[in-house]
Amino acid sequence: MPAAVVKKRATPSIVWLIPLVAAIVGLFLAYRAYSERGPTISITFDRALGLEAGKTKVKYKEVDIGLVEAVGLSEDLKQVVVTASLVAGSERFLKEKTRFWVVRAEVSAGQISGIGTFLSGAYIAIDPTVEGEATRNFVGLEKAPVVTSDEAGTLFNLRAETLGSIDIGSPVYFRWLRVGEVAGY
Repeated sequence: MPAAVVKKRATPSIVWLIPLVAAIVGLFLAYRAYSERGPTISITFDRALGLEAGKTKVKYKEVDIGLVEAVGLSEDLKQVVVTASLVAGSERFLKEKTRFWVVRAEVSAGQISGIGTFLSGAYIAIDPTVEGEATRNFVGLEKAPVVTSDEAGTLFNLRAETLGSIDIGSPVYFRWLRVGEVAGY
């Protein structure tokens, strides 16, 4: 009967190459996800109508720049605190004068706004600015601002003895041309 001859390999088996490559790819993906992660901010609103964690997006000029991670109540139970993570590079726009508001479908004074949210759902819009101190805590606006930083416009304060039929969103005309709208009273 022949005897078995045992030979020792000088190199490790090629089978060990597969887990090694998988570990390297996993470490690379983890590093990439960590390095591309943007800032996390909190926005306080009076109500959370239409906001859902993991679904509601933060948008600027219809471009997704973040996602709502959590929606909760403040400690005094009077407001809603939204935690959102933004894309990397947005840190430079997170200043104390930056404004946030919820865009949802609304009908007022014969106008319909936010009609695109019927299908996609509400989202948080941002009016970024580079003015002011850096911060990660914001107080959200209840209504969209009439004049934003990327649009030309001016706000005027007018006084009258009665309000009449004027409402928020009512058009303002000059020589029969619409030149603006009532932002508030």
